[in-house]
Amino acid sequence: MLKIRMRQVAGLMIASCLASGTAAYAEQIRVLSSVAVKAVIDELAPQFERSTTHTIRPVFGIAAAIKTNIEGGEPFDVAILTPAMLDDLATKGLIDTMARPVIARAGLGVMIKAGARKPELSSVDAFKRTMLSARAITYVPTGASGVLFLATLDKLGITDAVKAKAKPATSGDEVNANITSGVADLAVLPVSEILPVRGAELGGVFPPDIQSYIVMAAGIGARSPRAAAAREFVAFLTSARATSVVTAKGMQR
Repeated sequence: MLKIRMRQVAGLMIASCLASGTAAYAEQIRVLSSVAVKAVIDELAPQFERSTTHTIRPVFGIAAAIKTNIEGGEPFDVAILTPAMLDDLATKGLIDTMARPVIARAGLGVMIKAGARKPELSSVDAFKRTMLSARAITYVPTGASGVLFLATLDKLGITDAVKAKAKPATSGDEVNANITSGVADLAVLPVSEILPVRGAELGGVFPPDIQSYIVMAAGIGARSPRAAAAREFVAFLTSARATSVVTAKGMQR
């Protein structure tokens, strides 16, 4: 009887040690990410958490604002931004100089209110006519999609005409509200940001000849105390099993 009780006590002690060890290795990974990949992260983060002991704490925003926050000292373990932004942060010693893999890329799309007539976007000429005939167009001038959209307008020679009826926004949420409330009839955002919006829908994508892609890559914080766990998460995001989620959310590898 004594031997049995001793074995039970020993078993409990081993289990306690294992539990302590597991807890010690469980990390909360802070991810600062462009909102362009929010739909992807929202679905993949719980899958990663279920398959590891780690948890993900994501913070989303406009890429330029996220970069500014990092430069201002905001703590993070993983940053998901454009490659150029990550390169710049790396030169400042804020991002690890190791490889910064691409998570996904998203093409630009036109958002409309749910049920509205879809705009004609089948060719460059059709796109140009649609932009010129729209009542009001909303976008985020400081966002990656807004910068690319304005460059496209310059290329087509219609910048002034579109800006005259533009409803500039400070965030994707404001763009969404402009569409669902009827303030604007067209919006320009990455396709991945349009698909999840309730009360709105994808009206179409930019024609191939003027399509631009927003590339999002991942970098590890140079000062992160959780770098090993952060790399696990990045490896999960770039794994083959994540590809179906990426494509389902309107993005590509």
